Amino acid sequence: MPAIRSAAVFCGSRNGHAPKYRAAALELGAGLAAADITLVFGGGRVGLMGAVADATLAGGGRVTGVIPEFLEQWEVAHGGVTELIVTDSMHTRKRRMFELSDVFISFAGGLGTFDETFEILTWRQLRLHDKPVLICDVDGSAAPLTHLIESAVAEGFAPPNARDFYEVIYGVPALLARLAQLEIGAEAVAQTARL
Repeated sequence: MPAIRSAAVFCGSRNGHAPKYRAAALELGAGLAAADITLVFGGGRVGLMGAVADATLAGGGRVTGVIPEFLEQWEVAHGGVTELIVTDSMHTRKRRMFELSDVFISFAGGLGTFDETFEILTWRQLRLHDKPVLICDVDGSAAPLTHLIESAVAEGFAPPNARDFYEVIYGVPALLARLAQLEIGAEAVAQTARL
């Protein structure tokens, strides 16, 4: 099976308070470029989104931004990406990012990052896809999110196999190493039609 060619990164439109988050985003972007993996992201030039895109581009990598029209009109669209796709809604944006990506990376971020991560996990639970979902823990950043999932399992609101829908990877170097091990499943091409 072929190696991973593209990765969606869900991450913050803000940098967060600690410099470690931006540093990790820059490391991730540089690593994606070096691995010849196209970055698919939310299309913004701000926060961690902008940082990972800038680092990918600086490393000679390809970057596809997917942004809804209303956010482009707020002038937050990244002007330097390889390709910018403008959609009519947030839902269309997420579907398009799904179509373009072989794997999903949940990185440090806020409500939008949580929304994207939980939607892609929900689609996995509904058997709409079997693409890998990697949650990158930057010095404990993933703990609240994974605790919420564990709590839902413990309380009987999510099935125990919900833990199988994602992998927690500790730090960017380990994440890049995991990406190098992954392959595109045979199912991936047919899955978009089910969404």
